[in-house]
Amino acid sequence: MAYWLFKSEPNTWSWQQQLAKGDTGEEWDGIRNYQARNNMREMKVGDLGFFYHSLTEKAVVGIVRVINEIHPDSTTDDPRWECVDIAAVESMPNPVTLADCKADPRLADMVLVNNTRLSVQPVREAEWNVIRELGGL
Repeated sequence: MAYWLFKSEPNTWSWQQQLAKGDTGEEWDGIRNYQARNNMREMKVGDLGFFYHSLTEKAVVGIVRVINEIHPDSTTDDPRWECVDIAAVESMPNPVTLADCKADPRLADMVLVNNTRLSVQPVREAEWNVIRELGGL
């Protein structure tokens, strides 16, 4: 199993909206960055990811599961853009902020800490465990 982080602006797609989709989940569409798309190409059904609110909150607020592997993005006819589908698993009891991540030396090499603009990024297992711990899971 691999671990990931999915970033979304809460005014565009929020954790509450993701939760409301239940087990049917939602297409993680609209990604127009090659590196983020390529990360989604690596995903397998069952992989887990952090749901991260960017912009104002800047925090990991939940955990999602990949429920459908890479397929054409329904929001464009351009064949370069693909996406996966994700479903909410659980909320973080204590959201983990970007400041929390930057302050924890165990996360110094995390992509989020060093490249806050990449919208879909890998997370190492050790980082996954640290953030779950910081979040109260």
